[in-house]
Amino acid sequence: MRSSFESVLKNKNLAHLDKMVSAGPSLPPRRVAFVLQEHFSMMAFTGAVDALVTANLMSSSPLFEVLVVGGTEALVVSDLGIAISAGCRLAELEEKKLDVLVVCGGFRVRLQGEPLLRSKLRSAEAAGAILGGLWNGAYFLAEAGLLNGYECAFHPDGRAMMAELFPRVKLSSHAHVVDRERISCAGANSSLGMMLEVVRCSGGEQLVSAVEEVLSCDKMREVMDVSVVSVDYDPTLPQTLKLALELMHNNIDEPLVVDEIAECVGISRRHLERLFCRHVNATPSRYYLELRLTRARQLLQQTNKSMAEIAVASGFVSISHFRRCFREFFDVAPGRFRATTQQGR
Repeated sequence: MRSSFESVLKNKNLAHLDKMVSAGPSLPPRRVAFVLQEHFSMMAFTGAVDALVTANLMSSSPLFEVLVVGGTEALVVSDLGIAISAGCRLAELEEKKLDVLVVCGGFRVRLQGEPLLRSKLRSAEAAGAILGGLWNGAYFLAEAGLLNGYECAFHPDGRAMMAELFPRVKLSSHAHVVDRERISCAGANSSLGMMLEVVRCSGGEQLVSAVEEVLSCDKMREVMDVSVVSVDYDPTLPQTLKLALELMHNNIDEPLVVDEIAECVGISRRHLERLFCRHVNATPSRYYLELRLTRARQLLQQTNKSMAEIAVASGFVSISHFRRCFREFFDVAPGRFRATTQQGR
């Protein structure tokens, strides 16, 4: 049986691993429809969709089918003045076949009840769909009487209005809220987090971590690259472990021995091994190998360097050893991996 990633670096490489090894029976993708209101927030919409599309890329089979729905026109103009082509008009939407129906609001979206949208939302709810709202899109759920007794996130500018018009809706100060079959977010920056909760329900924690590794790497002012997002942004990470990770990251082409790393950070090898197993799910030597193979994978994808150059840059003493390790972890020869991934550019 071939080797596979053990450490948290698996999240960074998930899209490139043999996902069928651990995949169970393939289920039909969940159908998620986004109803675009005129002047909808482009950033909120793309953040939500990006979570689903990226999750599909990380999965052995697509988990989500995304449908974009317009009003009476085939094109809907966003808050940026950019027109988006809808897959169908609202009147054509088969809402009873949906798993999730989300209304996309925005700063300039007109908050006024729409009989057709109200009917579609009620019909989707009766069929068991999850209902959601982006920015102030939750207004339309509330107007249809579908948020009574539910907690929801809403843009701060509209909370007073919501409290006045819909006293049975529990307004939240959180950026996004998931309350049973209702999902909502307060603005453009929180739509990704909201939709990641949907991804978590379908694909689990590891899939969410893999998606965040791609989409959430720049959440903080300083973009780290010591390990993975979950480790880089962990405020409880011991400073000695962080220094050890930095040493490994900065010495990939000429790897240090574990005893040397332990000495540099001022702890024993045994203590270093305990920290690695606790925080990154692998021994230091195993993690170091996975880090070097991750760097090799990135260089194969993003450069035209020769195999020999990549092997050296990844800290391997011979091309044959590099090829053997790469094939063991990715289940494909490095040359074949490069040819396959570059075809999709």
